Amino acid sequence: MTTGRVHGKTAARHTSRDFVVSLSKVVALRQLDQQIHSILDNRPAHKTALVWELLEQNPRVRFHFTPTDSCWLNQVELWFGKIEREVIADGVFPSVPDLAAKLWRSINAYSANAHPIQ
Repeated sequence: MTTGRVHGKTAARHTSRDFVVSLSKVVALRQLDQQIHSILDNRPAHKTALVWELLEQNPRVRFHFTPTDSCWLNQVELWFGKIEREVIADGVFPSVPDLAAKLWRSINAYSANAHPIQ
């Protein structure tokens, strides 16, 4: 079933190991009969042996890479724009953990009433 629910993670860096840990958590949250589609840019962190090993162990996970030198898919870009407008643009963040907490509050509020983007 398509839900439109957002799974996210904040991190100081974006390494291959961080990506695998995050994706593994998403896999654990989903039912065994559900496919997982992940839209990715072409960062090297998404293409390591560690990542390919995760894919081999989880055949229901599918990666969709955006073309090199292109912007994100329009719907994904709109969602990030919403986060930027509602959380980041006029925000005051005394610390990185405060920013992360405000991002999570927004993600959780969105996911509470999530629906697939058309």
